[in-house]
Amino acid sequence: MKDFAGKVAVITGAGSGFGLEFARLGAREGMRLFLADVQQDALDAAVADARSRGAEAVGVRADVSKAEDVDRAAAQAKSAFGAVHLLFNNAGVAGGGGYLWESRLKDWKWILGVNLMGVVHGIRSFVPLMLAHGGEGHVVNTASAAGLVSSPLMGAYNASKHAVVTLSETLHHELRLANARIGVSVLCPAYVPTGISRSERNRPAELADDDPPTSSQIAARQRSDKAVASGKLGAPDVARITFEAIREGRFYVITHRKLLATVELRFRDILEQRTPSDPYTYRPDLKQEI
Repeated sequence: MKDFAGKVAVITGAGSGFGLEFARLGAREGMRLFLADVQQDALDAAVADARSRGAEAVGVRADVSKAEDVDRAAAQAKSAFGAVHLLFNNAGVAGGGGYLWESRLKDWKWILGVNLMGVVHGIRSFVPLMLAHGGEGHVVNTASAAGLVSSPLMGAYNASKHAVVTLSETLHHELRLANARIGVSVLCPAYVPTGISRSERNRPAELADDDPPTSSQIAARQRSDKAVASGKLGAPDVARITFEAIREGRFYVITHRKLLATVELRFRDILEQRTPSDPYTYRPDLKQEI
C-alpha cells in the first residue's frame, strides 16, 4: 500500500503515543481518520488535532478489550466512511510486572484484555470490512520488543506481546491463502517515551488492584521507568518508520536495530536447545552495529 491519499485509516489508542502520531501522519498524507480511544478527553483532543491539520476525522470512545465496543466502532466507521483501508490495532497498556507467581489475576485480565484481545477484536470487526471492498489495505498490529524476547519481571506483558506477534504472522498467512490484497505489519518497538507508562490512569475500576506492591513489582516499575526515560526514539520517529514499512510492504517493523542481536541469541538458544540466555546481561561481541 503506497498511496494513502483519500484512504480511510482506523486507529485504536489514538489519544496518545503512537496512535496520536499515526493520526498526524495520516492527516499529512490526506487520509480520512477514524480514531478510537478509551479516554474521552484525549480522544477529543486527537480529533481536534487531526481536523486542525485539514483531515476529515471522526472519533469514538471504545474499550478494545470489549468485543461489543469494537463491533460498534466498526459499524460507525462503515457508516461514516463506507470502507476501511488501513487498520492500526494499536491500543495497549503496560503493568503487571514483577515475579510471575506474584502477578495478580486482575493484572492478567487487564493486560491480556487490552493488548491481546484488543487486537483479536480489531481483526474480527474490521478485517471483514477491508475484505468487502476488494481493494488494497494494510493491518498494523502494535506488539513490542517484548514480543520477541523474554525479559524477566515482565511476564504478563511479554505473554500478551508474544501472542500479538504470532497472531500477526498467522493473519499474514491466512490473508495470502484468501488471495486478499491486504498486507500485515507487526510493530515491535523497544522503550519509547509515551503515555503507556501511565496506563493505570485508564484501568477499569473492576480490575483495580489496591494491594501494596511486592519488592519485585517495585523493581520492575523502576527498571521500566528508567528504560523509558532513556529512550532515544520518540513516538513521531516510530510513526514515520511504521508508515515507511507499510509503503515497503515490510512485515516486521523493528524500530531499535540493536534489539536484533538479542533476538538472534534467543533463537540460537532454541536451535541449540540450551538454557535461555538473560537478555539484559547479553553483550554481543560484534564489530559493527546491528
